[in-house]
Amino acid sequence: MIGFAYLGALLVSLGGLAVLDRRFRLAFWADPARTAITLVVGVLFFLAWDVAGLALGIFARGDSPHMTGLQLAPELPVEEAVFLTLLCYNTLLVWRFLDLRVRGRASRRTNGGAARADEVPADAPARASDGPTTGAGA
Repeated sequence: MIGFAYLGALLVSLGGLAVLDRRFRLAFWADPARTAITLVVGVLFFLAWDVAGLALGIFARGDSPHMTGLQLAPELPVEEAVFLTLLCYNTLLVWRFLDLRVRGRASRRTNGGAARADEVPADAPARASDGPTTGAGA
């Protein structure tokens, strides 16, 4: 059973990313088709990169008791495809999060600085209702 430890950890990590994705509607829960295409293209690109590296003798499969031993091709373990999926999905989620944050800030600037009621701009001056200030009577 120890042979599936690494694969299991990768799958648990993918599950965690999916939970974050659902919570913030970043990729699959925002646009499933576009996300699937993006991930497939990214994973296929990196798999081709790995195959080229294996063919040239640059890469080699290491031995580990934590791997399944299942291979997609000679010297290309199944775990590599799952890892590349994790890598691409993680990168996509970070990109989407940062993109949405930047767009949100830009739209607030174009709307005259209007922010949601629960947001306070970092450079906003303190208001009298924010509490006492230092000085006389404080």
